[in-house]
Amino acid sequence: MDDLVLPTTVVGSWPVPEWLERLKTDYFRSRMSRTQLEEIHDCAVTAAIKEQELAGIDIVSDGELRRDNDVDYLLARVPGIEIPVTSKDFYYDYYEARARTSPVAPATGGGLGLDDDFAFTRARTDRPVRFSFTGPFSLSRRVTVGPGDDPADLVRSIAHVLAGAARALRDAGADLLQIDEPFLAGHPEQVGLAVEAINIVTADVDVSWALHVCYGNRYARPLWEGHYDFLFPAVLDARVDQLVLEFARKGYEDLPVIERSGWDRGIGLGVIDVKSHEVESPELVSARIEQALELVPPERLTINPDCGLRNLPTAVATAKLRAMVEGTARVRASLPGRTPGDRARGAA
Repeated sequence: MDDLVLPTTVVGSWPVPEWLERLKTDYFRSRMSRTQLEEIHDCAVTAAIKEQELAGIDIVSDGELRRDNDVDYLLARVPGIEIPVTSKDFYYDYYEARARTSPVAPATGGGLGLDDDFAFTRARTDRPVRFSFTGPFSLSRRVTVGPGDDPADLVRSIAHVLAGAARALRDAGADLLQIDEPFLAGHPEQVGLAVEAINIVTADVDVSWALHVCYGNRYARPLWEGHYDFLFPAVLDARVDQLVLEFARKGYEDLPVIERSGWDRGIGLGVIDVKSHEVESPELVSARIEQALELVPPERLTINPDCGLRNLPTAVATAKLRAMVEGTARVRASLPGRTPGDRARGAA
């Protein structure tokens, strides 16, 4: 893990092909059994892992292909969250969820099934695995609380549930976990609460932690615009090792701001715009990395797309990843003490 220079990875999600969308929707319309859907998921996850390997990615993910969207897969498993209607017209739709009671971590089965998902992925690759899940603040944005209930208490309660899942993941062998907070940019005034909840999740879970914050990626469209300065100074108190951020689409003006704000830990550098079907050239990827290296030393950088790849066609996503890998390799070879044949292996 420690010998990697500029390791390449993905943020989480993998493209969902049309046939898988159709079959997932069939399940939610009661046209398919859960057992059949799980078999399909197993095949889709295995294929996603292999596609990442073939593209040359150093740290792979499960592609989040078992999840319907960034919220429901987890909310449906959180104690105290009620989902009155579990059918959907389209698998990607959000449930209408509400807090029935204050969610508490279950006495048993605290992994929420994520540990089983990780174990499946771990058994199908010899490469390091980045395993991600949506954070407590973003999950809470899709839950209705009762009159007089404090939404902040819901965030903290969900965080305690996710802390149990994180411990189960660690016990299953996970050593690189990522919390995604895709809704945080839309509520910058809540960053202090989000960091408090993140620290509940990561406390006493001795793995490498990443925090991903973007500006939304629903149907490949940003939900908000802005700058990452809203994260500071609150995020300096987050017990995480790396910030994974969106740069390729937005530009790199925020990078100096982040460095001036005192962030001295890892940065997941977005060099691939996942909201565009245009495939970046390796030369453009190299230029983006070299621009970042003017401010951040290579040992603190991980190279990744801006966000998940869910909304891209598979062929486009794989072409973008190959360009990312090739562009990164060119920069690695130009670093002092490196040769063109050098190739990083391991984890961040």
